Amino acid sequence: MLDLSNINIRTLMFFIAVYDAQSFSRVARKEGVSASMISRTMQQFEAAIGQQLFYRNTRSVIPTEAAHQLIEFVRAMADELSRATEVLQNRASTPSGTVRINAPVFFGQRHIAPWLSGLIERYPALHVELILTDDFIDPHREAADVIFRIAALTDSGFHARTFGDQHYHLAASPGYLQKHGTPLTPADISQHRCLVYKGSSGANRWLMKQGTQPWAHYPVTARMTSNNAESLLTAALSDMGLVLFPDWLIGDSLKNGSLVKVLADFEVAIHADAQQISAIYPNARHPPLNVRAVIDYYLEVFGTPLYWQVPSPD
Repeated sequence: MLDLSNINIRTLMFFIAVYDAQSFSRVARKEGVSASMISRTMQQFEAAIGQQLFYRNTRSVIPTEAAHQLIEFVRAMADELSRATEVLQNRASTPSGTVRINAPVFFGQRHIAPWLSGLIERYPALHVELILTDDFIDPHREAADVIFRIAALTDSGFHARTFGDQHYHLAASPGYLQKHGTPLTPADISQHRCLVYKGSSGANRWLMKQGTQPWAHYPVTARMTSNNAESLLTAALSDMGLVLFPDWLIGDSLKNGSLVKVLADFEVAIHADAQQISAIYPNARHPPLNVRAVIDYYLEVFGTPLYWQVPSPD
């Protein structure tokens, strides 16, 4: 006969966390408790249900087949609890408490952080925790309520609200073009000074196409590479060369004339797949009140079309 007296909500949430992290110590650090306490709770859970849930070794904690079968039921129970909490939370007239927002570094600096004062002014009881990182954030594992992501959203397991598409532009300063001339074809790019973003996965590829033609990769000789987009933008504004950057980064420079579009008749990109700017959120069919407040606020702020987009020439 099963003894379920030691199973409570906290035990179930610890089980989900250990299953996802495959580590007692990682869960312990996140929860602010000792690893031995997490291990002891899992042992009591295993004794209560009469099944071994994890294989333990010095490097990791590996779920057993029983754990694989149990996890979906426990996640469903957690979802039900989340919905019940949502019902109670929605009784409040305004958002309150902490909302944790995650965003890419440069996008967050330019288009999330500057508008937070308006969010707090609208919802004075809301406390914002903003984390800026270019690391991939899994909404099912990380402590984040709203994750702003720029990517091709192919994972149907995420709940997401898309603000719009990301567009790229090839651009240079008027001073650079006056000194070195304006490229007239993509092939001309190889004769110019190029400023190229180079991240952990290598230098960005410069892709171009016209009309219905397929994307073509045009190799460039970089005059400067950097993993800091702001540094490359500063260099471009100082007449150092061409950049290929997204509209949210250089839209204001194009609008005020400090940068000029190059090869405006061509589409340019660094990925062949379309990239969307979206807000994703975990573990709920419908976002909680705080999450909805943040997403709705930025939908209003970003506008339609997105305020940083550069109109196409007539």
